[in-house]
Amino acid sequence: MSATPAREDDAAAAKASPPGNALLGISLMMLGIFMFSVNDVLGKWLVATFTVAQVLLIRSFAALLVLAPFVWREGLGNILTLPKPGLQLARVVFATFEVVFFYWAVIGLPLADVVTYYLAGPIYVTALSALFLREKVGWRRWTAVLVGFVGVLIALRPSAATLDVYALVALLGSIFFALLMITTRHLRGTSDTSLVFWQTLGALVFGIALAPFGWVPPATGDFALLSLLGVVALAAHICVTRALKHASASVLAPYQYMLIVWAVILGYLVFGDIPDAAMLAGAAIIIAAGLFIFLREQALLRQR
Repeated sequence: MSATPAREDDAAAAKASPPGNALLGISLMMLGIFMFSVNDVLGKWLVATFTVAQVLLIRSFAALLVLAPFVWREGLGNILTLPKPGLQLARVVFATFEVVFFYWAVIGLPLADVVTYYLAGPIYVTALSALFLREKVGWRRWTAVLVGFVGVLIALRPSAATLDVYALVALLGSIFFALLMITTRHLRGTSDTSLVFWQTLGALVFGIALAPFGWVPPATGDFALLSLLGVVALAAHICVTRALKHASASVLAPYQYMLIVWAVILGYLVFGDIPDAAMLAGAAIIIAAGLFIFLREQALLRQR
């Protein structure tokens, strides 16, 4: 759904990249974020007609076709022999459920609402890393985590009148997104091509297994849009990956929150969705907490 810049080795990346490349990195990041937003809009449009599994089947097949030359260049042997295979498999599972729950959630919720829940992913990463990975988290970041959770509750509006299955699906999907980020952090030695290939293959397997149930024969135009969905998502991943090679994560991180801006704009233009005050307030709190956590982590990295 979204791409969060890597948090480790930021200082090294900044030294390795000439200062003049920062503008190129920012431009690529903003282009990638916009393409992720277009991908989200296309997905919401298509799941109104087709099942999530069918969307993922055709989307993933098209993405793998585009990815094939990159796999060939890297070598099939390198793609198949990966370090930490158990963790690699867990990452594929998390990535598959993250995208499944995202498309499931946008069936019944405005795009901006779902994106808001997913933007809480970095906050969950901090909490989960402290609780299960025994990473040291100081009182400042714990405070930001609690503030971020308050933002989630405000956006979620947990009352009998507003809380429904789609909101819970979005919330669960954002947790899978956080687990995806944690496993990706621990597999940062794996090539981008390998990570994207297996992530896409996992979604394809899910589609193959469940798409026959509720299959709707797509017209030519719909098939083109379903295929475009995969191409746009793959291009967005490439843009963000290349951005991180030209600019440091600390420079690029704030631009990921353009996702909510595009979700509001495109959600209104395409679907007529108007965000309410609770969602906007929750989004603002989540963004503030997420940025604080990121900047605090960068400060601690510089002290080491």
